Amino acid sequence: MADITAELVSVERLLWTGKATMVTAETTEGEIGVLPGHEPMVGQLINNGVVTIHPADGERRVAAVQGGFLSVSENKITVLADWAIWAREVDETQAQEDLKSEDELTRSRGDAALRAVRRFNS
Repeated sequence: MADITAELVSVERLLWTGKATMVTAETTEGEIGVLPGHEPMVGQLINNGVVTIHPADGERRVAAVQGGFLSVSENKITVLADWAIWAREVDETQAQEDLKSEDELTRSRGDAALRAVRRFNS
Protein backbone atom coordinates (compact mmCIF):
# COMPACT_ATOMS: atom_id res chain seq x y z
CA MET A 1 0.00 0.00 0.00
CA ALA A 2 1.27 3.49 -0.83
CA ASP A 3 2.24 5.90 1.90
CA ILE A 4 3.11 9.56 2.36
CA THR A 5 5.09 11.51 4.95
CA ALA A 6 2.75 13.04 7.51
CA GLU A 7 3.12 15.09 10.65
CA LEU A 8 0.89 16.46 13.38
CA VAL A 9 2.28 19.54 15.09
CA SER A 10 0.77 21.82 17.71
CA VAL A 11 2.11 25.12 18.94
CA GLU A 12 3.41 23.30 22.03
CA ARG A 13 4.93 20.15 20.54
CA LEU A 14 5.45 17.75 17.67
CA LEU A 15 2.92 14.98 18.27
CA TRP A 16 3.77 12.64 15.41
CA THR A 17 5.80 12.33 12.24
CA GLY A 18 6.22 9.34 9.97
CA LYS A 19 4.75 7.50 7.00
CA ALA A 20 0.96 7.25 6.79
CA THR A 21 -1.49 5.56 4.45
CA MET A 22 -4.25 8.09 5.20
CA VAL A 23 -4.98 11.18 7.28
CA THR A 24 -8.46 12.52 8.00
CA ALA A 25 -9.17 15.95 9.44
CA GLU A 26 -12.28 17.97 10.22
CA THR A 27 -12.06 21.26 8.35
CA THR A 28 -14.36 24.22 7.80
CA GLU A 29 -15.27 22.55 4.48
CA GLY A 30 -16.13 19.23 6.13
CA GLU A 31 -14.17 16.11 7.00
CA ILE A 32 -11.37 15.51 4.51
CA GLY A 33 -9.58 12.23 3.92
CA VAL A 34 -6.14 12.51 2.36
CA LEU A 35 -4.41 9.58 0.67
CA PRO A 36 -1.02 9.45 -1.07
CA GLY A 37 -1.32 11.19 -4.44
CA HIS A 38 -3.94 13.69 -3.24
CA GLU A 39 -4.01 17.05 -4.99
CA PRO A 40 -2.09 19.78 -3.14
CA MET A 41 -4.39 21.86 -0.94
CA VAL A 42 -4.72 23.85 2.26
CA GLY A 43 -7.65 23.51 4.66
CA GLN A 44 -8.60 25.29 7.87
CA LEU A 45 -9.21 23.01 10.86
CA ILE A 46 -12.36 23.50 12.91
CA ASN A 47 -12.07 24.64 16.50
CA ASN A 48 -13.17 21.40 18.13
CA GLY A 49 -12.01 18.92 15.55
CA VAL A 50 -10.60 15.45 15.35
CA VAL A 51 -7.64 14.30 13.27
CA THR A 52 -7.01 10.61 12.57
CA ILE A 53 -3.69 9.31 11.27
CA HIS A 54 -3.34 5.81 9.84
CA PRO A 55 0.41 5.04 10.15
CA ALA A 56 1.90 2.75 7.52
CA ASP A 57 3.27 0.49 10.24
CA GLY A 58 0.97 0.71 13.23
CA GLU A 59 -2.41 1.35 14.79
CA ARG A 60 -4.41 4.45 13.93
CA ARG A 61 -3.87 7.51 16.06
CA VAL A 62 -6.66 9.92 16.99
CA ALA A 63 -6.14 13.46 18.26
CA ALA A 64 -8.38 16.32 19.35
CA VAL A 65 -7.35 19.59 17.72
CA GLN A 66 -8.22 23.21 18.21
CA GLY A 67 -7.88 25.41 15.14
CA GLY A 68 -5.01 25.50 12.69
CA PHE A 69 -4.43 24.23 9.18
CA LEU A 70 -4.01 21.10 7.07
CA SER A 71 -1.49 21.40 4.25
CA VAL A 72 -1.13 18.78 1.54
CA SER A 73 1.76 18.86 -0.90
CA GLU A 74 2.94 16.26 -3.39
CA ASN A 75 5.11 14.50 -0.78
CA LYS A 76 3.77 15.51 2.64
CA ILE A 77 0.68 16.07 4.77
CA THR A 78 1.13 18.56 7.60
CA VAL A 79 -1.46 19.21 10.27
CA LEU A 80 -0.51 22.36 12.17
CA ALA A 81 -2.90 22.83 15.09
CA ASP A 82 -3.12 25.64 17.60
CA TRP A 83 -3.66 22.94 20.26
CA ALA A 84 -3.74 19.15 20.06
CA ILE A 85 -3.91 16.16 22.38
CA TRP A 86 -3.92 12.43 21.67
CA ALA A 87 -7.17 10.68 22.59
CA ARG A 88 -5.21 8.28 24.82
CA GLU A 89 -3.84 11.28 26.80
CA VAL A 90 -7.27 12.74 27.55
CA ASP A 91 -8.37 12.88 31.17
CA GLU A 92 -12.08 12.24 30.60
CA THR A 93 -13.10 13.59 34.01
CA GLN A 94 -11.25 16.84 33.35
CA ALA A 95 -12.72 17.06 29.84
CA GLN A 96 -16.23 16.66 31.30
CA GLU A 97 -15.45 19.48 33.75
CA ASP A 98 -14.13 21.63 30.91
CA LEU A 99 -17.53 21.37 29.20
CA LYS A 100 -19.01 23.27 32.17
CA SER A 101 -16.50 26.13 31.96
CA GLU A 102 -17.59 29.70 31.33
CA ASP A 103 -14.59 30.05 29.02
CA GLU A 104 -15.56 29.21 25.44
CA LEU A 105 -12.07 27.95 24.49
CA THR A 106 -11.96 25.60 27.49
CA ARG A 107 -15.45 24.25 26.66
CA SER A 108 -14.45 23.71 23.04
CA ARG A 109 -11.27 21.85 23.98
CA GLY A 110 -13.21 19.63 26.37
CA ASP A 111 -15.69 18.84 23.59
CA ALA A 112 -12.90 18.06 21.11
CA ALA A 113 -11.12 15.84 23.63
CA LEU A 114 -14.24 13.79 24.33
CA ARG A 115 -15.06 13.49 20.61
CA ALA A 116 -11.52 12.20 19.97
CA VAL A 117 -11.88 9.62 22.74
CA ARG A 118 -15.19 8.40 21.27
CA ARG A 119 -13.66 8.10 17.79
CA PHE A 120 -10.58 6.32 19.18
CA ASN A 121 -12.79 3.82 20.99
CA SER A 122 -15.05 3.13 18.01
